[in-house]
Amino acid sequence: MSTVKWLDKPEKHDFQAAEDYLSLIMAAKDAAKYRAELSKADTITHRKAKDILRASQLALLDRDNKHVASDLAKVAGGTPLSPVLLVRGVARGPLIIADGYHRVCASYWTDENTGIPCVLVG
Repeated sequence: MSTVKWLDKPEKHDFQAAEDYLSLIMAAKDAAKYRAELSKADTITHRKAKDILRASQLALLDRDNKHVASDLAKVAGGTPLSPVLLVRGVARGPLIIADGYHRVCASYWTDENTGIPCVLVG
């Protein structure tokens, strides 16, 4: 079994991807506020893939999903993945995976107990 390797911090483009996603589920000004919080956060926490999926109430994507398969190939090749960006449930809603859903699923398929580095705000 391969071990997932992680970058020390999220890649710059992840923050824009997070804002793009968040702007679909909340007002653009709120999405921009969360992007700023995520990009300024200097603490990385670790959470298990299974717990992130449960808290977000999202389904585990299949291994053959195009993006999950791509991330699994990176894991197999030893390429580090970018930490995921999370926003605690807004208005008591589920955890929001602002960026990194496919990476969470790939990590789960590798080992559901893998500690995934996360930037968590909210």
